Amino acid sequence: MKSATKTWAFPLCATALALVVTGQAQGRDFGQYGAVWPVIEPDLLAQIHARLLHLEATGETAKLNEELKRRTIARVNRPTPVAGIGLASAVRRWSFDPTITVDADIKDDKGRTVIARGTRVNPLDTVPLRAPLVFLDGDDQRQIDWALARYGRTPAKFILVGGAPLELMKAKQRRFYFDQGGKLTEHFSIRAVPAVVEQQGRQLLVTEQPPKIPPARPS
Repeated sequence: MKSATKTWAFPLCATALALVVTGQAQGRDFGQYGAVWPVIEPDLLAQIHARLLHLEATGETAKLNEELKRRTIARVNRPTPVAGIGLASAVRRWSFDPTITVDADIKDDKGRTVIARGTRVNPLDTVPLRAPLVFLDGDDQRQIDWALARYGRTPAKFILVGGAPLELMKAKQRRFYFDQGGKLTEHFSIRAVPAVVEQQGRQLLVTEQPPKIPPARPS
């Protein structure tokens, strides 16, 4: 059995030695062919700068600026309509209490507490609502006619939820505002227009009503 082991061991060792020698021979340095650069990511700012130079050279920058100008003017002339506001089909009326609770001490310039935290404050006690707020859809001529017939000779503020305020100001010679983002209608829970907000004592009265033009008074 020992002689058989020795007989097989010699060929195996010879084969392993040959593989090692062959591997060393194939690992030669063949030199460098062509240019070699380090593997790095391109500079992002350099790419952006190059892109801007390209846009400017091809006139694309001027086109983009002109398009931005056009969109801005269009948005000013006709702001995005307030979503979720419909036409009032029936009278809906409720009271709105503007009282707030102060969540932190309010101090003057000398550090003295003017209003303590937790105090309930009603803004109407110091800043009354001197004129009604009239919410309208500027694209509905019935609502515009109704508002002008009822509040045209008063200092009421006309606040649009849709339409073109600048166009209406020019046509009606009266200031029109716009409820940008629906902040006011959301604050007062208004869901339909025309709607009017008026002061009643220390609360506000909110009324949604159909735009029915009152009959003309006999002269």
